Amino acid sequence: MNSLNNVNLVKRTVGLVGFLASAAIVLPVAAQVKPATESPAPDAQMPAVESQTPEVQTPASGDPQSPTLSVPAQPQSAPSEAEAPTSNTPAPAPAVAATSGTIVDIASASDSFQTLVAALTEAELAEVLAGEGPFTVFAPTDEAFAALPEGTVEELLKPENRERLVTILKYHVVSGAYPSSSLSSGEVPTVAGSPVMVDVSEGQVTVNGANVIQPDITATNGVIHVIDRVILPPQ
Repeated sequence: MNSLNNVNLVKRTVGLVGFLASAAIVLPVAAQVKPATESPAPDAQMPAVESQTPEVQTPASGDPQSPTLSVPAQPQSAPSEAEAPTSNTPAPAPAVAATSGTIVDIASASDSFQTLVAALTEAELAEVLAGEGPFTVFAPTDEAFAALPEGTVEELLKPENRERLVTILKYHVVSGAYPSSSLSSGEVPTVAGSPVMVDVSEGQVTVNGANVIQPDITATNGVIHVIDRVILPPQ
């Protein structure tokens, strides 16, 4: 019985020694594993920091924005240059078709001289200006007559005001044919007896301040210069 107890005691002792020996081996191995696992950690963090550096620099760069800002600036300057000539373009004068015939024929065929023709007929001057001539007529348009004070044309067309109407119409007529190339600044006598003041400056002709908006409509018995205002003789 004692021998059996001794054998069991020996087995327990051997088992305890084996357990302590195995624990002694495991502890150094575990100690060696920890530094091995901690050492890669700093190495793994370094690339992470370095990989962020180019990502921060890329959006911070201002180079890609420079061309996009300059592109809209160029198209904006082009329209301003294109609009400059259009603002200086003068409005065209209303054209009067130059048909063949006498001064009265041409005026009657145009839509721009209906008031003038009516006044010439009422003043019994239509036959005169249809004669041999030659005459130079500064012809006011319908718009020029319409610019007179309201009721003026109607009053002048009345039979009792015929003498006044005749004087006004004759004040627009010069004896002789004078194209614009032969006009010069100064007084020009009219068939009404009073002169008109002609001014020629930089290619523009005015008669008593009225602008010649279409010169040199040639008729068989003279020439017509279209003006934009009715000129009135002195009282």
